[in-house]
Amino acid sequence: MKNVLTLFAFSLLLTTSVNSQSSKVYYSVAGEMIFSWATIEDQGNEASSLMRWSPVFNLQSFINSDLSPHFGIFSGLAIRNVGYIYDDYQDPATLVINKKKFRSYNLALPVGIKVGNLSNLFFYGGYEVEFPFHYKEKTFDDGDKIDKITGWFSNRQESFQHGFLAGIQFPHGINLKFKYYLSEFHNQDFTDSAGNKPYAGLKSNIFYLSLSYDMFKDVRTAYEMN
Repeated sequence: MKNVLTLFAFSLLLTTSVNSQSSKVYYSVAGEMIFSWATIEDQGNEASSLMRWSPVFNLQSFINSDLSPHFGIFSGLAIRNVGYIYDDYQDPATLVINKKKFRSYNLALPVGIKVGNLSNLFFYGGYEVEFPFHYKEKTFDDGDKIDKITGWFSNRQESFQHGFLAGIQFPHGINLKFKYYLSEFHNQDFTDSAGNKPYAGLKSNIFYLSLSYDMFKDVRTAYEMN
């Protein structure tokens, strides 16, 4: 709740800045191509993940308030496809090892600041909360898919996700972003219909790199150029 209140306070600050005559306020929209991994601790042992590439469906929209040519703030809304691949998942009930692909679609609310030459090259950072709304889990054995689980608002994962983001906006619109989730992906207390806890002892925190284009470009400018 404290994190949500902080997010609300920053959003209020952004709204207040709209009334400032010295600020430039505009909206921007962009896609996002995500390359994700996870830090994994499985039953107390460190494990590694495989890279997961998710080019779709990721959409971000922002309200930007540039308070000067070198400093600005932003907030917004996004839909994000995020997850990770674990090659050595061991089922706690059967002890069978399989490859797992986990992902969820999340509704995200970011807040952040921008520092640098806002019309050319600048850095940005912030905080983001996410609310998962669709979950998918695939199980593979020797490359063959043997099971798939999907669900809306699944309690197989933590219902509240949050983390920090940092990035750089290059000239001509190319954007590179890094994000690390402070929250765990799985709900370790989840119990399935057979009474098993498939994620007990599985601690995973996702992190990713993403590429975007014209992430902070005024949509009115883009429209006029077309």
